[in-house]
Formats: sequence, C-alpha cells, structure tokens
Amino acid sequence: MNHHQPYLQIDNVAKQFGAFTALKQISLSIEKGEFVCFLGPSGCGKTTLLRAIAGLDLPTSGAIFQGGKETTFLPPEKRDFGIVFQSYALFPNLTVKENIALGLINQGTPKKVAYEKVEEWLETIGLPTSGEKYPSQLSGGQQQRVALARALALSPGLLLLDEPLSALDAKVRIHLREEICRLQRKLGITTIMVTHDQDEALSMADRIVVMNHGVIEQVGTPQEIYRKPATRFVAEFVGTMNFIPVSVASDTQVRIAESLVRKPALENLPLSRGDACDLAVRPEQIRFVDSPKNSIPVKVVTTEFLGAFYRVDCKLLPGNRSRLIMVDVPVEQAEALNIQRGDVRYIELTESGLRGYPSESRQHPERKAA
Repeated sequence: MNHHQPYLQIDNVAKQFGAFTALKQISLSIEKGEFVCFLGPSGCGKTTLLRAIAGLDLPTSGAIFQGGKETTFLPPEKRDFGIVFQSYALFPNLTVKENIALGLINQGTPKKVAYEKVEEWLETIGLPTSGEKYPSQLSGGQQQRVALARALALSPGLLLLDEPLSALDAKVRIHLREEICRLQRKLGITTIMVTHDQDEALSMADRIVVMNHGVIEQVGTPQEIYRKPATRFVAEFVGTMNFIPVSVASDTQVRIAESLVRKPALENLPLSRGDACDLAVRPEQIRFVDSPKNSIPVKVVTTEFLGAFYRVDCKLLPGNRSRLIMVDVPVEQAEALNIQRGDVRYIELTESGLRGYPSESRQHPERKAA
C-alpha cells in the first residue's frame, strides 16, 4: 500500500448521545502542517468532533488515525496533542512559569531543562517578564497566551483549539488571531480550531470545514467557501448574502419582482424556462445604475456608513413583502450618488460569480403559513 497518508484521517465517525446524533458519518483528511477551522453554529457537532480527535469523547463508530496510527479509542494521555480551551484552565495557585513547565516535568524532563524551555516560550509568546506572576495578575489575552505556550511546550504533533478567543474582547481577539497564525506557521504544527466566528475562520484557516447538524456541508479554502458556497446553508452562514427570488421568463430573461432583466449564467445551477430559484448575491455584487434598462427599481430604506463603504438596505419595487436587499457601495461612489433614505433607485447585479439555490418556500412549505 503505497498511497499517501494524511497526518490526520477521520473515517466515517459517528457519535450518539442517547437518542441524539451529534455526528453523522464524518470523513475528513488533514495534512501535516495545515491550519484547519471547524466552523458552524452552536450544536452543529464541531466541538464533539474535536473532542473525538482528542479522545475526550470517544466516537460511537468509525475510526481516527493520526500519523499513520489508529487512535480511535486511545485514552487522551496516550495521544499526541496539545489543547487550549475557551476558559484558560490555568492552575491559579501556580505561577505562569510553573503552569507552562508542569507537563514537561510530569513527562520526566529535569526541572532546570524544563524552566529553560519555559523561558524560550515566554519570549515566543511575548511575555518574557511574566514567569513569576500568577494567572490572576494577567489579562485574559495574556492568560490565553500562557495556555497556548503550555499546550505547545510538549512539542505535540497536533494542536487543538476549542474557541480559544471567544471570551476575549474584539481588539485582543484580532491581535491574538495574528499571533496564533504566526506561531503556527513558525512551528509548522498541524492545527485544528473550532469556532463559530466566520471572520476568524476566514482570516486564519488554510481550509475551513463548515458543519451543520452533525454533517460536513463543505470543505474548502476561505476563498472557495466565500465565493463558491456548496449549499444554501454555507451561503447563508458565511459572510452576508442576499437571496433574491427569480423566475426564468424566457431563454434570455429572468423576472425579479416585476422587472425583466438579462438572465445571469449561474455557476452552480443551469436555469431553463419556467425554473424558479433564489439568486445568492453578495452586497458587493450589486451596484446602483442610472438607467432603468436591464435594472431593477428599489426603494432605499436605510443607509449605514461602515468606514470603507456604505451599506444600503433597499426594498424591491413594487411590493413590500420582499426581504431587504443589502448593497455595499464604496464611499466615494455613495457620496457622488448622494443616496438618501426614501429614494427610488435602480440596481444591477454583476454578471459573473452568481449562484442559485432552491427557494426556501419550496423546501419548507410550512414556513410560509407562519
């Protein structure tokens, strides 16, 4: 058998908690040195999958291989990983230095050697003078760095991060994201991070595994996940997305609200006459135009200044039932157009990169009644 073996191989892993299925037949390969994010809403199974990899929750069925060895049912202490949780879980009665050295000393490293190694780690995480402090004397972000150093001090083959930044405030979080990425690249350590924060996943991961209800919806690079969502769920969960109902009026035109516009070529769905679907359109894929020709009339409901652009919420005309359509307009353009609340304007969708998904009303007839 000479085929290539990924560093971490997950084969048909399922997990039941009583009658509840947390994971359904999950299969996934992770290469050595990759930074992979498990992304999804709470309860989607991402933490359960991470805990199965760590041996903290054993799978009901399926197999896990790490570095060519099966680890499915090994106890955690027999596995090769470091883990960082959302709560820093440092020992409050030990100094920072002692917290980081603990694992090394437990593994039989002489104290002197262990403490020398700790000095290097404190340097690496940017806390060279904090070794003698106690966790309570550090900020949340600093404690999380210590937890990271503690996990890495044992040179594990795999680093597992369970929402490590979600308890920190925004500025610290963004700074630590960069730090973790820098460290991960420097060490070349295979890393899996669980997060429900799409910005975090998009900015940090080599590959993202989007999960929902115990299944994997899509695996891909951040660019693939954002630009080519495989399912409606991914399109809705990652980034901001407009879903605009269209029906195909002829071979060349589609109807949106009461307007006929040129039929777009969808990347993932061939449209023929009589078809209806929801177009998935990012706010940056729509622009305001002057001419009513081949465009769609809208009424401006609100405009919001967001620094680099204005987000303009519009309603399709005629009709009040439709959901809002969000349009992102570069600042200079928005100011030149002088878009005001209550304006009637025309919008045009970009021709390329659009995707279509079955309309919700067809999938969930019961939602309509509500």
